[in-house]
Amino acid sequence: MGEPVLHFEIIAKDADKLRGYYSEMFGWEIDASNPMNYGIIPRYTDAEGAGIGGGLGPAMDGYEGHVTVYVGVPDVEAALVKAESLGGKRLLGPQAVPGGPEIGQFADPEGHVIGLLKLPGSR
Repeated sequence: MGEPVLHFEIIAKDADKLRGYYSEMFGWEIDASNPMNYGIIPRYTDAEGAGIGGGLGPAMDGYEGHVTVYVGVPDVEAALVKAESLGGKRLLGPQAVPGGPEIGQFADPEGHVIGLLKLPGSR
């Protein structure tokens, strides 16, 4: 069985503007009331229960932003090592998010950024 996509992330030059845009576009209620100003997008589902939650946060000054999907893995370090062994490049992590998951990021052989996520208490 393959690993699931658990989270998506949009990092924006103007996070407030994009939160308004996506709220209007898709009806998302985005809660950014946290110290990191990271807007949490709840998991919206279709009739079959499919759907994932995400986040929308501010980019650092001078950074254009990105969109990333995060795949759930049992061991972020092991997944980063495997990505490197297959020709990818480690970009981040493993790194613990305060009060949240452990994350990592790698670039695939063509340079596409993929996130890795281990939820607290998972496998």
